[in-house]
Amino acid sequence: MRGKQIRMERIMDRNTGKTIIVPMDHGVTAGPMPGLIDMGKTVDLVAAGGANAVLGHPGLALYGHRQSGRDVGLILHLSASTSLGPDPNEKVIVNTVTNALKMGADAVSVHINIGAPSEARMLADLGRIGVECMEWGMPLLAMMYPRGAKIADEKDVGAVCLAARAGAELGADIVKTVYTGDPDSFREVTRGCPVPVVVAGGSKTDDLSTLQLIEGAMEGGAAGISIGRNAFQHPHPDLFIMAAAAIVHGGRSAEEALEMVK
Repeated sequence: MRGKQIRMERIMDRNTGKTIIVPMDHGVTAGPMPGLIDMGKTVDLVAAGGANAVLGHPGLALYGHRQSGRDVGLILHLSASTSLGPDPNEKVIVNTVTNALKMGADAVSVHINIGAPSEARMLADLGRIGVECMEWGMPLLAMMYPRGAKIADEKDVGAVCLAARAGAELGADIVKTVYTGDPDSFREVTRGCPVPVVVAGGSKTDDLSTLQLIEGAMEGGAAGISIGRNAFQHPHPDLFIMAAAAIVHGGRSAEEALEMVK
């Protein structure tokens, strides 16, 4: 479908086939937080550093995207929950594919927690949205996380493989999931998933650890990264994204990229 191909090129580098996405949907989950108070400023900084796309709820499109600076792709997130809810792992759908199209989005995303008590309903949402995205030529990113009572470790290779494959089978064009900890085990995830896999950034940590995660994920076959807090809460988001791009698009090592942040 040509429309989907055109939109995919707005969120993935056409030369490398890789992507750097900066999710900024944390405002709904946790409220105002450093890096998201002035979303427009943060978008300008990560775009200047070389981000391919930013991701968030309609507020990102309304208050922070394409107001100035370098252009960057827009992914609108359709799922939401807050940290004050009875089960933060239960995500509900708060936007539609057609409304995202009207707002100028280049793609949409949905969050699914495999193993959560509400897994069945979230999978039903993903399947329905996957069909709508096929109809409208809209790329779909599925955030697939193994989280539930039966999952002792969300980095378990088998669980991550299952989560990633489920996202692809239900219509995702890109799957986002957790890094399993080393390139060899993560390669099992990427080999078992027929669509590009991007790795989540995880908790806030130091620059070298995050860059090493990116390097390992790329060695393991990742199609890029989707890193939030370690990017938008960085003292210099533009420099951090520039360093990440050196690994994702340029094949540099974490140690080489770290010099760019310094």
